[in-house]
Amino acid sequence: MARKTDIPPSYYGEPRKFDPTFRGPIYNRSCTDVICCVIFVIVILGYIALGTVAWIHGDPRKVVYPTDSHGQFCGQQGAPNANKAILFYFNILQCANPAVLINLQCPTTQLCVAKCPDRFATYLDMQYNYRYNKSYWEYYRQFCKPGFDNPHKPVAQVLRDEDCPSMIVPSRPFLQRCFPDFITRNGTLTVANKTNFKDGLGKTRSVTDLRDAANGITSLLDAKEVGIKIFEDYASSWYWILIGLVITMVVSLAFILLLRFTAGVLLWLVIFGVITVVGYGIWHCYWEFSSLRGKPDVDVTISDIGFQTDFRVYLQLSQTWLVFMISLSVIEAVIVIILIFLRKRVRIAIALLKEGSKAIGYLTSTLFYPVITFVLLAICIAYWAVTAVFLASSGDAVYKVMSTQPKCMYSNLTCNPETFGQTNVTTVCPGSQCTFAFYGGESLYHRYILVLQLCNLAVFLWLVNFTIALGQCTLAGAFASYYWALKKPQDIPACPVYSSLSQAIRYHTGSLAFGALILSVVQMFRIILEYLDHKLKGAQNAPARFLLCCLKCCFWCLEHFIKFMNRNAYIMIAIYGKNFCSSARDAFFLLMRNVVRVAVLDKVTDFLLFLGKVLISGSVGVLAFFFFTRKIPVIQEEVPSLNYYWVPLLTVIFGSYLIAHGFFNVYAMCVDTLFLCFCEDLERNDGSSSKPFYMSPGLHKILRRGEPGAKLHPGS
Repeated sequence: MARKTDIPPSYYGEPRKFDPTFRGPIYNRSCTDVICCVIFVIVILGYIALGTVAWIHGDPRKVVYPTDSHGQFCGQQGAPNANKAILFYFNILQCANPAVLINLQCPTTQLCVAKCPDRFATYLDMQYNYRYNKSYWEYYRQFCKPGFDNPHKPVAQVLRDEDCPSMIVPSRPFLQRCFPDFITRNGTLTVANKTNFKDGLGKTRSVTDLRDAANGITSLLDAKEVGIKIFEDYASSWYWILIGLVITMVVSLAFILLLRFTAGVLLWLVIFGVITVVGYGIWHCYWEFSSLRGKPDVDVTISDIGFQTDFRVYLQLSQTWLVFMISLSVIEAVIVIILIFLRKRVRIAIALLKEGSKAIGYLTSTLFYPVITFVLLAICIAYWAVTAVFLASSGDAVYKVMSTQPKCMYSNLTCNPETFGQTNVTTVCPGSQCTFAFYGGESLYHRYILVLQLCNLAVFLWLVNFTIALGQCTLAGAFASYYWALKKPQDIPACPVYSSLSQAIRYHTGSLAFGALILSVVQMFRIILEYLDHKLKGAQNAPARFLLCCLKCCFWCLEHFIKFMNRNAYIMIAIYGKNFCSSARDAFFLLMRNVVRVAVLDKVTDFLLFLGKVLISGSVGVLAFFFFTRKIPVIQEEVPSLNYYWVPLLTVIFGSYLIAHGFFNVYAMCVDTLFLCFCEDLERNDGSSSKPFYMSPGLHKILRRGEPGAKLHPGS
């Protein structure tokens, strides 16, 4: 008697029946998910309209050029400040936060200047020295308001009207803004070799007051220097970086072609190659760690030296090599444990990869389809970025009352600079000014800028996921036509990739858009949760943080499950031409009816392909390391002079992984398609002479079901 917990055979749908007319992907199709297709087209047209509106209202100059207190751009050609590209702050001590400086909301007059001041000076000192030397005023006046030429005006009135800054300090430009020129000498913070200076009221102030007013600017200035050096490194090494990426492309292509003939041997070589490389890394880290342990200052840690732009400093610490050694040891242990406990599954996965290599051997054009996906993704990213910039710069100039009096009732209120002189604000609050604050607006369009930015992001995610879905469905159709070909390669369509792509676009745009929409909604929720988590980092509300963490974990799992189901649904769409929901249901039921085989192969093939990506990118990375560090004697003279050798090195490694990922993703899609076709083959056929299997002998040997004497189709 069956137990109550037993699942009836039909719980996950009826198995496929034998159909003598079935020959793989259906050619007589009809349009699916038409409503979603119409919505998708309307959204795209709306997205184009959004970009057009943003283009009309936006002005990237607001992002590129800083703006002075009168709303004029600094450094814009053809404008009054064309030769004044730097923004100067009258009293930087009033700017307590560097973010306020960058956002142009510092409560002090901001003026466009040609260069930053290079000396300490106050208006009081200037007036005193002006009597003996007119040059003092000529230098100081370039930091005063345009048109002001009265060095005899009383200091109190000058400061009240903010005609000139009360003081100037040696500064240097960063992000086209003048910031104090901080220099640390022997652990002491200085500006122009001074630790103290006089403010506009004659008081002696410490340089640390400037540091507090511009907290974090020093690190930003260092970041600028690093950025310049990185740009120089790219300019001098781009040719060699390109060569490294071409080598990766050739190696990846050769690797996949070799899999066609030596898949089993090559994959085992990859596995043991990765183990050997990681093992060598562990030994090298231990050797460096042991060598540094015998040197003085052995107790210096990474936290002691803080952030350093020269990464070679960290390589002189024993703690760095200890961290590397522990990390590599954990990776090595994980790989070895996986191979020990999943060795049988690895052999099965290798057999499926061997079959995939045969399919790619017949359908070589599939290796070049990732180029189409890359171009489409690049267009989506570029359109989203440009639209986001134009939306961010769509606001009008907003002016607010700025007063030197702390208790002014009109402070921070919106004002109109053209009519400000006719109001009583200057009477109630002497010295008040109507100055530029930021870009914004009160119109309906400006009030919904944030909503439009969210729409821009949502449609961008939808388009990106649709592009990926189109690639997966196209490759699935091509590989399915290979599997169900009676005689290979005679029965394989002449242009399987083109045929599959045209079918996906013509009939299944709505279905692909539907699957992409579901995934995009989940991704939007994840982005919102990440934003909330960022905002709550400093909060002490432990229950809220715990709930947020749980939600992030749940949505991460949901996103990966939807990606898995969408991938299999697209395969069923490519084969049967049904709508998304029916295809997702059929794929899910088919996988559940073969849940044991899914458990055997799940993530094992991905693991093997990941090892291949790591081996290729790691090998090219090692070659690049020896090249850029001048450790290859034959071509030492060809190595360009670099500030940071890790800049081109990391670029080569990251780029190599992306290229290998593009090639191996075709392989992963091939394996998934062949596996679903294999499950269908088992249900449709029984291996008899009248219903022979379409699977290859290798797959039949490892994954066969039924009698030992089951027959394969002679064309397989």
